[in-house]
Amino acid sequence: MASVPHVTAFLEPVTSTFSYVVSDPASGRCAIIDSVLDFDGRSGRTRTSSADRIAEHVRREALTVDWILETHIHADHMSAAGYLKDTLGGRTGIGDHTPVVQRSFQAIYHLDSGFNPDGSQYDRLFGKDETFRVGGLDGRVLFTPGHTPACVCYLLGDAVFVGDAILMPDFGTARCDFPGGDAHRLYRSLRQLLELPPATRMFVAHDYGPGGRELASETTVGEQRTGNVHIHDGVAEDDFVALRRARDATLELPLQMLAAIQVNIRGGRLPNAEANGVAYLKIPLNRF
Repeated sequence: MASVPHVTAFLEPVTSTFSYVVSDPASGRCAIIDSVLDFDGRSGRTRTSSADRIAEHVRREALTVDWILETHIHADHMSAAGYLKDTLGGRTGIGDHTPVVQRSFQAIYHLDSGFNPDGSQYDRLFGKDETFRVGGLDGRVLFTPGHTPACVCYLLGDAVFVGDAILMPDFGTARCDFPGGDAHRLYRSLRQLLELPPATRMFVAHDYGPGGRELASETTVGEQRTGNVHIHDGVAEDDFVALRRARDATLELPLQMLAAIQVNIRGGRLPNAEANGVAYLKIPLNRF
């Protein structure tokens, strides 16, 4: 009988981000998905408090890290992938269309030739339907562009980790107005996700508690098909695209976006320190 993954969620409240430790109970091996490096934009300071909570859990449960995975280049928070690799070991992974996003933001930030937009900042670039293992768990990569041109989801046993592509049923779906985003592609990606077995556990990267409900990280494919306010069964592609575009036109940029992307395109690592020993981030003025 195939092993059923054990999933532990970790909430970072400033950006309402859920990170996950997905472990194989039989072998004690695990993957970490969508970790957060804490960032205070007022002071420009980073902290590892959220990542340290994950590391403490891994050590307490005597787990061995096989993978530190990202569903995409996040715009709302910095990734702690580099820190967790240095702290716990394991290999970093992301989708193989990531260089498309890196090239786009290399131009936006006018990064010099020292930055290579080839995905080499990660240990593994996963292709569509590529498989991997976490102990005795079989994993498969689902290519789900739309929110960005490089988003992937990770299917491990009976659990799928969907990043920002789809949110809890009462909140809907991801925005598509970042560079390379496409609401038509997101619709098709989400229909692919919703063809998974209805009992498949679905873990989202964000929740905002609409109506004041308690924050939640887990739903099912079946619940999304019947109840997602943007893309439940019966919603046509053109209707979804019209809804998504109208909603996106009202949204502000995520608070940490201009800082976070510069770290995330580098595999969750800060830019190299300059001659004075200080690392700097660039802010493109009047670009967004």
